[in-house]
Amino acid sequence: MNNTVYIAIVGLPGSGKTKASDFFREHGFTVLRFGDQTDIGLKELGLELNETNERQYRENIRKELGMAAMAIKIEPRIREAEVSTHKIALDGMRSWEEYVYLKAKFPGLRVLSVYASPATRYARLASRTVRPLTEKESKERDRAEIEKLNSGGPIAIADYVIKNEGTPQDLDSELQTFLQTLI
Repeated sequence: MNNTVYIAIVGLPGSGKTKASDFFREHGFTVLRFGDQTDIGLKELGLELNETNERQYRENIRKELGMAAMAIKIEPRIREAEVSTHKIALDGMRSWEEYVYLKAKFPGLRVLSVYASPATRYARLASRTVRPLTEKESKERDRAEIEKLNSGGPIAIADYVIKNEGTPQDLDSELQTFLQTLI
């Protein structure tokens, strides 16, 4: 019997997925980022990491493999991680199709949705040091994630929801409570 704990962290941009991933890493989880799949794919193709190539890669891989493409691409990394750990967190699962694919492969998968209001998320995204977004860009990204990436499904079906409107310590406390539900 597989006793591995699998957590998929979902949420709209700026909700706190990366902070949640950092928390799980600090608690002994192997964290695998869906976003790394794009970097890996571009490296395999010998292409430069930039916004244009990243977008083109994501669009092409989804045309080739469907909306579950990133889950299909990350599965070997999950299998590899299972060899050395029994605690795996997946940062940034997006589409409903990715959820369906991974849930079939890893029936114990738990989905953690990190929620923050649009105003909170847009303020966070505007203050990021790497690729900050304007409020208009943030709204456009939300719309694209919901309408083009089918991200609403995994958020809606989450096993656990954390509201992240407070301090980093508040988020850690909520994540600690969630972690206790898994034990």
